[in-house]
Amino acid sequence: MPDIFDELQEDLRAERARQLGMRYGGILAAVALVALIGIGGWQGWRWYEQRESEAAAATFLTVHRETEQQGADLKAAAEKFDAIAAQAPAGYRTLARLRAAALKSELGDLPGALAEWDAVANDSAADPLYRDLASLNWVLHGLDTQDPTMLAARVTPLAAEGNPWRASARELQALVAIRQGNMAEARRILEGLSADMAAPQALRDRAGRILAQLPNA
Repeated sequence: MPDIFDELQEDLRAERARQLGMRYGGILAAVALVALIGIGGWQGWRWYEQRESEAAAATFLTVHRETEQQGADLKAAAEKFDAIAAQAPAGYRTLARLRAAALKSELGDLPGALAEWDAVANDSAADPLYRDLASLNWVLHGLDTQDPTMLAARVTPLAAEGNPWRASARELQALVAIRQGNMAEARRILEGLSADMAAPQALRDRAGRILAQLPNA
């Protein structure tokens, strides 16, 4: 079913400390000074983080635009995204890894792509939405090579009620069941998915097409 698979990102303020220093003087003034220094350091760190984030954004967009050029060197672009991920703040680190994974998959470097997705899925600093997306891609692209039991374990939490990737995860659950030879379970999932009005129409249609290809029980 290759065609099916093909279809398949208050500030703290120092005024109170200053007022305490002016009012009480002496020891409390010293305490207030320490507080001011601490707050100043925090503000300095926030400025540094902002600068780093802006630099990462500019670099990310530059590399992204390079990949869209005709004849782009995708292998070099993937390496640049890896370099961004090694230095960027958490948000751009996640995005860079996801882009590197997509490029490596496109280039046929499946182990490299799976490693990138796995890194995002296990990054506690990453947004849960992106972590789940990475797990979804890991399962999708690992269908033919990874242990079916592990695939099932990775996709099951994503199919829970309320998960934004639930419909796609249920589709993958069906594909994993097919890989395991459990056609009855695959049929049950696909029938429910094809009738799920909350699922995207394209996904419902695809579920129907997979159902039509399943052997009769």
